[in-house]
Amino acid sequence: MGIVNIEDDLHEQLRRASKASCRSINGQAAFWIRIGMLCELNPGVPYQELVARELKAAGVDAAPPLAA
Repeated sequence: MGIVNIEDDLHEQLRRASKASCRSINGQAAFWIRIGMLCELNPGVPYQELVARELKAAGVDAAPPLAA
């Protein structure tokens, strides 16, 4: 484990996003890093599909949204 030095403005955005996402600041940073890495490795895959894959890999049974 190491320390990452980031700009103050980015840290503030992390703090705000972590509150909205109910994550710790470190958890939010880890999420953004992981999703960013996945986006770079899978440029043709939409964000929503990447998140769905991660949830499935974690054992989360995410049901599709209900039709209106």
